[in-house]
Amino acid sequence: MTQTVETPVVPNHELDNQEAKRVTYIGAWLDSVLSIVKVAVGFWVGSAALIADGIHSLSDLITDGFVLAAIHYGRQEPDNDHHYGHGRIETLTTLLLGSVLIFVAGGIAWSSLDRLFSGTEVTAPGIVAIVITFIALISKEWIFRYTMRVAKRVKSKLLEANAWHSRSDALSTAVVLVALIGAQFGLGWLDAVAAIVVGLLVGKVGWDLLWESARELVDTALPEDTQRQMHDVACSVPGVDSVHDLRTRQSAGWVMVDLHVVVGPKITVSEAHEIGNEVSRRLRHEFPLLTDVIFHVDPEDDAGEGDPSRMPGLPLRPEVEAALDQRWYAHPVWRTLNELQLHYLDDKVSVSLIIGDAVHQPPQCLASQLKALASDIEWLGHVEVMFITRAASSAIR
Repeated sequence: MTQTVETPVVPNHELDNQEAKRVTYIGAWLDSVLSIVKVAVGFWVGSAALIADGIHSLSDLITDGFVLAAIHYGRQEPDNDHHYGHGRIETLTTLLLGSVLIFVAGGIAWSSLDRLFSGTEVTAPGIVAIVITFIALISKEWIFRYTMRVAKRVKSKLLEANAWHSRSDALSTAVVLVALIGAQFGLGWLDAVAAIVVGLLVGKVGWDLLWESARELVDTALPEDTQRQMHDVACSVPGVDSVHDLRTRQSAGWVMVDLHVVVGPKITVSEAHEIGNEVSRRLRHEFPLLTDVIFHVDPEDDAGEGDPSRMPGLPLRPEVEAALDQRWYAHPVWRTLNELQLHYLDDKVSVSLIIGDAVHQPPQCLASQLKALASDIEWLGHVEVMFITRAASSAIR
């Protein structure tokens, strides 16, 4: 019985890119307005925390530009120079985004510590500054939720990182709001403390982005439980005896996997290849983020034996036929040969000779005779003779 797997809906990358750009443009417009207003009001009322928050919003505006460039170039289709696509552009941009955030965080924290220890007096900011800060808080929380929703839908880690950047701005604005309210009631030192907290929040987000993008650049594997799930899905395909050497890596939120699939040692090449295709189909169905599935078909389990390309190989068909012809040219089996099948198993070359029924000897005897004639060949494994009659074919070892 054939088991079919429903093919998942292929996402429309063009629509995804358009929506990602739209939410980023909206965020950039909002960040530009907020940065100007925060810095202007901060200088007006003498609030270091509000100025720092405005600089944070300005950094959001800069990173929005990075994100737009990465979305445009990072999601282009593979070309002659980038066979695996351009996803690493998003990863590199995320790395740059994290670096910018850490730089901004250091500047905010340093200036705020200097302000705190110098005892700079902070005057009451006034109701206007508090109201503007509250509106900024609501705006940044809204753009965070909007951007995160789009990021989840289009499966973009970069867009998700930009959403968290907006959330960090919202959190820092909340801290500034508390500081402004405190300063309004005479607790001016809260302004400098709030600015330091803002710097720490920004630095934490920057470090997280750096860490995640760096892990992706060095091809960190998926979590072990996800790899086990992939292994189980592959092993569930009929005809798969086992799976080994399953390896995974990520690029801009997408996943790539390669694995070795062990099948029956004497099935046809086309059947083995179709079994591998079914493994690929089921993995893509269960893990929609998979963008590349590379499978290697093995006739026996060679897990842990190393890369075969670095080891001595067995002779291929021309050399095998030449060696056997030197030893079997006079034997009636070789002279009436219809087909010669080679099986590379257990570091040996086993041969199956398919002949007509003109040779009137038991196949076991014929196989023993041939094996004895070629006893000096070290790489020769089992020898098998099979008769083909007019009515049917039978195989006897």
